[in-house]
This record gives sequence, C-alpha cells and structure tokens, in this order.
Amino acid sequence: MISTSAFRDVLRHFASGVTLVTARDGERVYGLTVSAFSSLSADPPLIAVVIDQRSSIHQALAQEGAGFAVNILAEDHRELSDRFAFVPDADRFAEGVWGATEDGIPVLEDALAWLACTVEASHPVGSHVLYIGRVRASHTPRAEHPPLVYWNREYRKLGG
Repeated sequence: MISTSAFRDVLRHFASGVTLVTARDGERVYGLTVSAFSSLSADPPLIAVVIDQRSSIHQALAQEGAGFAVNILAEDHRELSDRFAFVPDADRFAEGVWGATEDGIPVLEDALAWLACTVEASHPVGSHVLYIGRVRASHTPRAEHPPLVYWNREYRKLGG
C-alpha cells in the first residue's frame, strides 16, 4: 500500500473543476469547496460528491430528505473557493452573491451553473463520505464563462 502523501502527490496531476457544496439545516447554512464531484446518471439525473468526514456540513446532510446544492465555479471565483476552503464556517457566506432554491438552500447567483439535489444515498468511504444526489433543479447563470480549474495544487485557466 502507498502512503497518503504519495497518493496525494499522484492525484494532484488530475485536473478538476471546482464547486461549492451548500446546504441548510434550519437557520444554519453550510458550505465548502469540493473538487470531488461527478455526474453519475442522466436518467434518473444523479450526481456524486465526496466530502471529508470532519466537515460540519454532515449535520445538514444527515437529516431525512436533506437537500444540497452543487455550485459550479467560474474562473473568477478563486477567492470564493479559497474562502469556503479556509475561512471558518460562520463567515463563509459573507462574500458572494447568494440566492436560494425553493427550499432555502443557498445557491451562488453568478455561478457557471448549479444543481439542487436531494440526498439519495450516503456511503462512508475511508476518511470521507460519498453522497449521491438526485438532481431536482438546475440553472446555468453564466454558462459561457470559463470554469475554475484546479491542477497540480494551483488554480489554472483553460489553455494556460
């Protein structure tokens, strides 16, 4: 078996888009930066996100019928991505232009796109939890803008 550091060193060479996963539990909102996001199925529409078990968002996602949103970030959202990765939970939503889905889940109004989901299943896997979400709504506010890309431990621009 390889070491954690060797594993991470290899995976840094896989480029990925960057998302903010957001949720609500009563009056409290949660959000974090997530690059472990993938589509799973078009029929029915299902996605997957993988979240570290130490994240506080699990409180919201563990509720019966829990909902969450995946906000796909644009190239100009670097600071917001860092904010949701490093700033304490209570201060994360102080920046950005936020709206909400019909059931109150925060969505980034100037995201490339967002998906509103209901937790279909969750599976603990090592240090993380795999959440499968059934997509129930979506919007593409800035579909023509380039995405925020993360590769080799840095944000990158497409073609550069």
